[in-house]
Amino acid sequence: MTVAVVAAGAVGIPTAATAHTPYEKPAAATSTSKASAPFSGAAARVLKLVNSARGKAGCSPLTLNAELTKAAQAHSADMASHRNMSHTGSDGSAPGGRIGGAGYGWKEHGENVARGYPTPESVMAGWMRSPGHKRNILDCSFKEIGVGLAQPGGYWTQDFGTSSG
Repeated sequence: MTVAVVAAGAVGIPTAATAHTPYEKPAAATSTSKASAPFSGAAARVLKLVNSARGKAGCSPLTLNAELTKAAQAHSADMASHRNMSHTGSDGSAPGGRIGGAGYGWKEHGENVARGYPTPESVMAGWMRSPGHKRNILDCSFKEIGVGLAQPGGYWTQDFGTSSG
């Protein structure tokens, strides 16, 4: 089981992670939609666990966002199809570009990825044991989230964001 993290403006991230700043935002990322997507199953359980952890830390709950969910699910599917867990997509894309490409206009973003965890509880436990992942989950400046899960291999993605609008 493996985890990796990217956070906007984060410091002290494990070596497998890359920091992304708001200055890397692609020009095409202009949408400020707050749309919600239908959400159930394992991804809904991850959202519930994230919001429980945030509540204990004094952060407001995250709201599900359709564009972040689209980006997270597409990245999970890409990682599963290539059997490669990375913040870099098979096309060379970075989290901010994928999130913007899905229509989310962001001023801050973060991404957690993992593979090999069979349940929402186990992947959340893994992320919470890692300082960088935990930092993303408990970052009170993030307001929205998208969660993706793809098989085979249990490839998970959490995309966090604060919209620019």
